[in-house]
Amino acid sequence: MRALVRRLLTGFALLAGLHPAVAAPASPVSRVDPPNWWVGMRHEQVELMLNGPHIAEWSPNVNVPGVRIVATTRSSNPNYLWVTLDIQGEARAGALPVTLRRGAEATTWGYELRERERGSAQRAGFGAADVILNLMPDRWVNGDPDNDNRPGLTEQADRKLAGGRHGGDIAGLIQSLDHIAAMGYTTIWPTPLTESNQPAFSYHGYGTTDAYRIDPRYGSMADYQRFVALARAKGLKVIQDLVPNHIGSGHWWMKDLPAPDWLSNRNQFVFTSHARTTVSDPYASAFDKERFTSGWFDSSLPDKNHRNPQMANYEIQNAIWWIETAGLAGLRVDTYAYSDAAFIREWTRRILGEYPQLGMVGEEWSDNPSVQAFWARGRTQANGYVSPLPSVMDFVVHTPLAKTLREPETFNTGFKELYNLLVSDQLYADPGRLVLFDGNHDTPRIFSALNEDAALTRMALAYVLLMKRIPQIYYGTEVLMTSPKALNAFDAFRDDFPGGWSGDAVNAFTGVGLKPEQAQAQAWLRTLLNWRKTARVVHEGQLMHFHPDAGAYVLFRYDERDTVMLILNKNSTPTLLDTVRYRERLPLGAGARDVITGERVTLGAQITLPPRSVTVLQLDAVR
Repeated sequence: MRALVRRLLTGFALLAGLHPAVAAPASPVSRVDPPNWWVGMRHEQVELMLNGPHIAEWSPNVNVPGVRIVATTRSSNPNYLWVTLDIQGEARAGALPVTLRRGAEATTWGYELRERERGSAQRAGFGAADVILNLMPDRWVNGDPDNDNRPGLTEQADRKLAGGRHGGDIAGLIQSLDHIAAMGYTTIWPTPLTESNQPAFSYHGYGTTDAYRIDPRYGSMADYQRFVALARAKGLKVIQDLVPNHIGSGHWWMKDLPAPDWLSNRNQFVFTSHARTTVSDPYASAFDKERFTSGWFDSSLPDKNHRNPQMANYEIQNAIWWIETAGLAGLRVDTYAYSDAAFIREWTRRILGEYPQLGMVGEEWSDNPSVQAFWARGRTQANGYVSPLPSVMDFVVHTPLAKTLREPETFNTGFKELYNLLVSDQLYADPGRLVLFDGNHDTPRIFSALNEDAALTRMALAYVLLMKRIPQIYYGTEVLMTSPKALNAFDAFRDDFPGGWSGDAVNAFTGVGLKPEQAQAQAWLRTLLNWRKTARVVHEGQLMHFHPDAGAYVLFRYDERDTVMLILNKNSTPTLLDTVRYRERLPLGAGARDVITGERVTLGAQITLPPRSVTVLQLDAVR
């Protein structure tokens, strides 16, 4: 009976010149990356990756002024469709309806174009005027214990496990902003906050499982945006840690890979050789170069195939999306050199094309200066490669720093080795853009590397902060946190910051429970960091150092008006420093202020150095 009624109603509608009401099919789109885009971008095209059951059977259409579809791409997987939008100057922000047709079927889903934040393209990055604090959010402050465990995420919090999740989060980052600013840092680099739904060791974040989602155990996207905005209001910049090279094995792609070549080695696991020299080695075989670039970092970290153009676009757009969405000042790029060299150059070029002043530093973990210099901006390499990367992590100086401070002063060890290292700066167009660090989440803590010697730790920190570099300090250094010295003890380099959890007996935020040596170290670093904020000569000045002599190493930062003198003294007794040899930079009888103590100093023919000391003197300005 019901079927008869439907036929009669349809017949009446046709007789009346009307069409029967047909329900539109449910949208075949389950997911779109990137989830939104912006009008007014310098690069006017964005490639959307649509995912849904048999989405490739549908054809898209847009009928909005200033927006047109210029390409659709399909792979052998019918559940993916790539749609390239061209967004011209006349396009306006707002809802963008996209019609999908499959035969007689039609449905519409809505995309969103947004307005860019005013001045977005001209945003300031980070540089030598900044000091970067590197911290691990999971190990910093647990500001919201209610999000320690979240539905749908495999690993649950267990603070007793060194390699487990401990509960630090974005709420904790927000709560600590005043402390970070008061210490004198200007920039915060948290390790990755994107979703890492891995079964174990997910806390470090380098196995991303959704590149467009904040891990709910850290908070929400709104929490992250609020953190960046509040940091900015306090004069702090935020760097996001991105991983173009690989994903986590729990990534949502892995259940249904978009293409047969979406991952390297035709989606098959092959270990990378870690042979970093092969990219620039004129004698390296093609096999060895390919094994390094296309090998997987680990079986749990599948390698992305950036030679697939859709994968390459996905990575470029993802980075831009985060910068624009969160209001970032920069990026720290994990395993930069492991990506395909042509791709990572284009990735960097496209991002800097949108944000010319953006800070960006790449990780190249090598103590070989020619390898490190290969990735630094400004030089054409022997094989013709020109890298656009503004900054590189300075492992060349970091790696031997603790060793040279521990060593006795002999003909060729100790300070002399550190002195000799700097000849490699001639390999860089701008060595002042290198990021020098006391340590990070992958290295032993500097205090332990220096045999828990607070005096040597001060020397290391003073060197990092006054060198012609962009300095970065690892969380916990300020209170002399310890770790094993072995490089295979990674989880032990990442202990919880004291005071970040309710009930902690020691609180480095308030000073409660700190040992006198820890409190002194924190106060010393705070003084030096806050002085450095306004020390323009350290930000922009030249560097001159003098060959170490009798256990003392002297460096100057200077310009036409100001001079700062750094003296590192390893000797265990008071040392007389003859100032005659420093006349190029140190006029006899010059007045100065001791940056640490605030005392006035007159620089005669000799200076008495305290035992095992750091002396930072700001000379009176030239009038």
